[in-house]
Amino acid sequence: MNPYIGHETQLSGVEEHRLVGGKGDGMRLYEATNGKGLELTLSPDRNGDITRLRYKGINMSYFSPCGYVAPAYYDKTGSNWLQSFTAGFLTTCGLQAVGTPCTDDGEELPLHGSIANQPCAHSYWEEDEKEIHIHSVTKDEVIFGRKLVLKRTVTISKEENTFSIDDHIENTGSKTEPMEILYHMNMGYPLLDEDSEVTIPSVEVRARDDHAQEDIANWMHMEKPQGDYQERCYYHKFEGADGKAGIYQPKLNVGLEISFDASKLDGFVEWKMMGVRDYVLGLECGNCYPDGRDVMRKTGMLKFLNPGESVEYQVNIKLFEK
Repeated sequence: MNPYIGHETQLSGVEEHRLVGGKGDGMRLYEATNGKGLELTLSPDRNGDITRLRYKGINMSYFSPCGYVAPAYYDKTGSNWLQSFTAGFLTTCGLQAVGTPCTDDGEELPLHGSIANQPCAHSYWEEDEKEIHIHSVTKDEVIFGRKLVLKRTVTISKEENTFSIDDHIENTGSKTEPMEILYHMNMGYPLLDEDSEVTIPSVEVRARDDHAQEDIANWMHMEKPQGDYQERCYYHKFEGADGKAGIYQPKLNVGLEISFDASKLDGFVEWKMMGVRDYVLGLECGNCYPDGRDVMRKTGMLKFLNPGESVEYQVNIKLFEK
């Protein structure tokens, strides 16, 4: 024990809080700090996703106008997912679908799936001298349908300003199931503004649609907030397994880098949304693109899990100063 402190959370650790009021009333939050400047908020009532990320007191992520929304308010019809899209640093999209609402193999699928609006079946944290581990389990299981279980561990270093998201997804049912996932990571002001430097060392950049194609030469350049801005999405491909994306704010001398296995998470999306109050940059690795599960099936990019089969994904985040 450190003889200088009364309680271990004086330097680092996790505290559990509960929200009062609004659509988030009653939701549990884990507030974690590593004692070196990294602070994140994790929501066990929303799949163990990360709602806030700060570095040395500076906000790094985007928080949407709808704020905290409890799972009871989730509406899976069409694009109504947006009404409970808190965004935060991480919103997990999937597991039955990612992207555009569609009908695939006779199943009507909502925007971005339902996993982000499901509470964890159970969650807990543990801590040692070097790391904080936050564990959660979310069960996306229904009668007569898919049975997928997501086991997540968020590991926060106490020696450097890094953390990782490790997901283990298993098909606990008796039939082969399609499985899509997208790590919808959202950068926000003041990390994000027109002076931000965005680096994505991909070998190929492709616009999602004609609107994005019109400005593809500026995919890496951010802009000031604009009224009536229409989102632009760019799809990046990497060589081999070395997937990376970063953003640096020169005015604040802070930055963030994401790294992942691009051979597993082979669908990286840059979501450029420069709207007024809707001002966010998504740096999103996934095992598909957000064009709808029906399109992924046609292109051969749709992934499947056999009964009893599992897959593991890891996303690493580093916060830094130059």
